[in-house]
Amino acid sequence: MEFINRIREMERLVQVSDAGSPALVVVWGRRRLGKSRLLTEWSQRVGGTYWVADESSSPIQRKYLAEELERVLPGFGAVTYPDWRTLLDRVSRDARTTRWRGPLIIDEFPYLVSAAPELPSVLQRWVDREKREGGLVLALSGSSQRMMMDSVLAADAPLYGRADQLLKLEPLLPGHSSDAMGFSDGQSILDFYTCWGGVPRYWELAQPFGNRFRDAVDELVLSPYGVLHDEVNRLLHLELPSAIPLRPILDAIGLGAHRISEIAGRLHVPPTSLSRGVRQLEELGYVRREVPYGEDEKRSKKALYRLSDPFLRLWFRAVAPHRGALRTASGPSRVQFLERVWSGLRAEAWEDVCRLAIPYLGLFDRGWRPAGRFWRAHNSEWDVVSCSMEGDVVILGECKSLSRPAARTDLEKMMRSVMGKTTPRGIGGPNARMEFVIFVPEIAMPDDVTGIHKLSPGLTVVDGRRVFRALDSQIV
Repeated sequence: MEFINRIREMERLVQVSDAGSPALVVVWGRRRLGKSRLLTEWSQRVGGTYWVADESSSPIQRKYLAEELERVLPGFGAVTYPDWRTLLDRVSRDARTTRWRGPLIIDEFPYLVSAAPELPSVLQRWVDREKREGGLVLALSGSSQRMMMDSVLAADAPLYGRADQLLKLEPLLPGHSSDAMGFSDGQSILDFYTCWGGVPRYWELAQPFGNRFRDAVDELVLSPYGVLHDEVNRLLHLELPSAIPLRPILDAIGLGAHRISEIAGRLHVPPTSLSRGVRQLEELGYVRREVPYGEDEKRSKKALYRLSDPFLRLWFRAVAPHRGALRTASGPSRVQFLERVWSGLRAEAWEDVCRLAIPYLGLFDRGWRPAGRFWRAHNSEWDVVSCSMEGDVVILGECKSLSRPAARTDLEKMMRSVMGKTTPRGIGGPNARMEFVIFVPEIAMPDDVTGIHKLSPGLTVVDGRRVFRALDSQIV
């Protein structure tokens, strides 16, 4: 698949290598987001060298790295290096002799640390010396976020505070699938995002199927021979240390337990025993914590925990509960497991997308704060709530993931439902104006090209074209 987006990250990386100064770059993020692709593209553009570690022993790792460095430092691979300090010292000498400035990119750095726990401390001294003496640009990358935190990012890590660039890769925004897949309509983009989220590796696997989403999910995910059939277990196993012990928490959330007390009840454990595991899953990007819009994120006692990624939600609802049945089911029978949960998956994905888009839609000539959900006892629930930067306007939105273009009768029915709901208090300024917004993937009004429709005073309809166009224009 063509290398798309990541413009801002690439600009920052090229800026570091063009500066002509020694630097340490750290790139991390969950697996499958395209870290390796970003780093190899950078290496090719600026004449660096890219090497990926594995789970071998330290002597073998040093031999492999030495052979890779042979490409830019002649003779480097002809020597056996007894330890990491010796190898790094030789890198410094040869780089100065040949005036090679790097970058030296080491991917999957946690594998090296797992085999040689002393390496971060060795690198600390080497990086400090390189910066004093005008040496190389070194880039470290890893998908094991816990190991990257322990080695580089935590306050007590040996390399803490030494990075000149810290890049955490996030999933691509859904609008960019129009570039990758050639989709032009909101329905197709939403279906695609419901299946694969913003993970470039999944996009790459799904690309040959075009808009045949059910065929793609069946062959790649539902089939016991599919490359993603055991994806979640694989992701958890690849963490260092393995995150497999956290799997039961994901299962409980996937089955509909969203409060800590509900998760604990499903697992038959005390709620207090879950705090560390849930926090780790948040750090890994698999779970997100939600509180009602307007409440203090740290102090609120109304927190809900949800699977943060559309693919994870699909896997835990369509695959995890049916592993045995999927092994013997025919293709059409397998797809039925997806059909049973599809509308719920699609609705949740559409809500995510609409909340993401709020700051970029330019609604009501205002700038907007990040949107959230609102729920509270004895109050109406709202899918999308956001306050303008000035605090003078509040958006209250409902998301309807219709699988067909919404006709005027559909919109009028939605309007009656929205206007009958109670509005939350304490959001925005004391005289804030409420603007009601309905989000639908497609509207049966082909003559309108803006994607924003004024249904009545105080009520606006926004369609998928406008939502995805706004997200497509963002650089992440």
